[in-house]
Amino acid sequence: MTLKKSKIISTIGIFLLCFLFHFLYGWVPSSITSIFFPVNESIWEHMKLIFSAVIFYGIIDYIILQKFNIKYNNFFTSLFITAFTIIPIYLAMFLPVYYKIGQNMVITIGIMLVAIIISQVISYKILKSKDFDKLNIVSFVLIIISYIVFAYLTYYPIKNELFFDTEQKSR
Repeated sequence: MTLKKSKIISTIGIFLLCFLFHFLYGWVPSSITSIFFPVNESIWEHMKLIFSAVIFYGIIDYIILQKFNIKYNNFFTSLFITAFTIIPIYLAMFLPVYYKIGQNMVITIGIMLVAIIISQVISYKILKSKDFDKLNIVSFVLIIISYIVFAYLTYYPIKNELFFDTEQKSR
């Protein structure tokens, strides 16, 4: 297997994890699952879902890279940058459509797939670049800090449209 093939598999894996993660908090509601998975239908919670899918699939990706002895550099840097940048990539495509036509599941899922593909291209390029050494440690710490921010904003959301639960709106 090559690095390129592993990134194609990652795209599919992340895409599938997004569907699973969408429902996980509903199946197993707890303070732990609320940190990683969406607790409502707000845009913010869906960004947490995509971030978590990238991070959690990273564990599987790491195992694949090791099992097939695939050469790579900057694993944690790639993982953090991919998980972090997928959010603005998704929002840049999603929000104009959302504000123009509203919520459309097919379009939303299509945009999510495109964002995942773009993020995996970024991941591939980072994994193929020269070793960033200490930036990998910083990236690992930033992943942990990101989840602290997600946890805080889950329980203390900002009064902003991104944090508004769309299911509450329709009631």
